[in-house]
Amino acid sequence: MPAALRPMTPADMAAVLRLERELFGDEAWSRAMLAGELAQQPRNRHYLVAEDNGIVAGYAGLLAAGAQGDVLTLAVAGDRWGQGTGSALLAALLAEAARRGCAEVFLEVRADNARAQQLYRRYGFTQIGIRRGYYQPSGADALVMRKQMEPGAGRLTPDGGSQ
Repeated sequence: MPAALRPMTPADMAAVLRLERELFGDEAWSRAMLAGELAQQPRNRHYLVAEDNGIVAGYAGLLAAGAQGDVLTLAVAGDRWGQGTGSALLAALLAEAARRGCAEVFLEVRADNARAQQLYRRYGFTQIGIRRGYYQPSGADALVMRKQMEPGAGRLTPDGGSQ
């Protein structure tokens, strides 16, 4: 059973940064980067954590600007792989992108991360390009992927409801 999802708060920073370092090493986001992202919620950012018995098992973030969304990060603790946590996080980000009226959602994923690529393809993302040397300091390439959202899905109505 996937962990419960909830909005990320500044109180989650230590746990998220621990996972970030564990999973991404030298390419991990810094405390300042994460704090800057959280400061932009809910205006144009949406960050979630997956929590299981008080432990952060994963996290994800979305940038929504106009008709475009970008999955900024998605990570799951290694001991939670294959349990649906990544799928739950991605589905929640896509639902938020639809709610905010995004017509398309983009992301970058390491070219050598077949597991993540498989998840994104299951959710309708297709590769549209490569960013050479995108990840630093390793210089690893990133695949650029895009998902076309359903027209009108989840758009907010003037009264605050959804269509």
